[in-house]
Amino acid sequence: MALAAALAAPAAAQVPWSPLKPGSDNIEILGHRPLGPGQSVADLDIEQELSRPYVYVARNAYGGEGPKGLDIISIADPERPEVIYRWRIENQDLHLGNGGMDVKYFKLRGRYYVVQSLQFRQGGPDPDLGAVVLDVTGLPDPSTVREVARIREPDHPGGFHNIFIYKHSDGRVLLLATVSGPYAHVYDLGRVVDGDASDALVARIPVPDAFNNGPNSRGYHDFYVGYHPDTGQDRFYGGGTGGYFVYNITNLEAPELLVTLTGISGVTRGHTFTPSPDGRYVIAETEYQFAPLRIFDLQPALDGEQLNIRTPISGWTADWRNLTHNHEVRWPYVFVSGYLDGLQIFSLMDPKNPVTVGYYDTYPGAPSQRGNPMFNGAWGVDVRNADGLIVVSDMTTGLWTFRMEGFDGWNGEDWGMPDISSAQKWDDPPRRPISQDR
Repeated sequence: MALAAALAAPAAAQVPWSPLKPGSDNIEILGHRPLGPGQSVADLDIEQELSRPYVYVARNAYGGEGPKGLDIISIADPERPEVIYRWRIENQDLHLGNGGMDVKYFKLRGRYYVVQSLQFRQGGPDPDLGAVVLDVTGLPDPSTVREVARIREPDHPGGFHNIFIYKHSDGRVLLLATVSGPYAHVYDLGRVVDGDASDALVARIPVPDAFNNGPNSRGYHDFYVGYHPDTGQDRFYGGGTGGYFVYNITNLEAPELLVTLTGISGVTRGHTFTPSPDGRYVIAETEYQFAPLRIFDLQPALDGEQLNIRTPISGWTADWRNLTHNHEVRWPYVFVSGYLDGLQIFSLMDPKNPVTVGYYDTYPGAPSQRGNPMFNGAWGVDVRNADGLIVVSDMTTGLWTFRMEGFDGWNGEDWGMPDISSAQKWDDPPRRPISQDR
């Protein structure tokens, strides 16, 4: 079924966009839920178990108004998404800044939690507050949701712009967060839920020294972490000041720099950075109008032939006039939340020749009138591996649920790849890294 979609979809996707035909024929809209004022919706995360049909959507006031917090949406019926719980920071008007940004869920010791990242400015309460952690085990009963922790960084005010939650090969569940410094912070979420949030910082992953000074040294913007069974390595992929960096973080206390991608034409700061399941190819975003997604082949660096890679093997964009944003890799597909271009899906079956295979424009409106004109429309995208359900958060139009014809689930092994994606396998036992003496 998935192969049929890969072969059949490109022709459908080439039909020109129009207001009466905002999507390709192979994309089915299941449901849509508006959520409030324009530009008040940020990122999202979907639980992977079919028995827990919940989507978490970050809420902010980027557009000048809107709630600062989190919405929990039930998609038990994907055609009728329903908001079942709203968490809001107290004293909304006193908190300066955007509010909710990135959001991720995790499972630990049989319980389910969600982490909502937050960003507040100085001049109001909580400029040191990076994230709130809620216990959501009892859903769909909203009365059972409770706050269990707040993670603060008084030495790095401004909150956490992006987060990623990863189950390390040693069994720990880790939160990685951007901070206002030249590194990513790593927190042990076991300590956080046990009441030790102030002692949960266990590691820092640096931006290499050559790039972590000067006026543009703001550290990382976004990252991904994945396990690589061929080497037994936990690898960190970070985009930030200077470009993109890959570390071996199997030993968290001593991160080992493996690859740099710097000196790239048109890139001074990396943004979203995601590998293929085997770690050979990476999709790299940088945040400015007209910028395409760049595709790099890391094999020369992984083979030890060169440390730095600066030339992409290909590029992809939905519309050269706009800007693509976040993306999820389910090889060979890349699911993109493309701001003004909505949901976009392309195939890397041939990494040197990316091909668009589906799309739906969730935002048929004008460019933003606040800040960067590109910053409106689809912000976040996620995929439920069990059945292939696609969810998109649009800054102005809200939550969308989709299916792509022929894509009814994903397992990397079906494509000759490791079964590795951003979706974590919470119930799997800890992995045993391959001995480094081999």
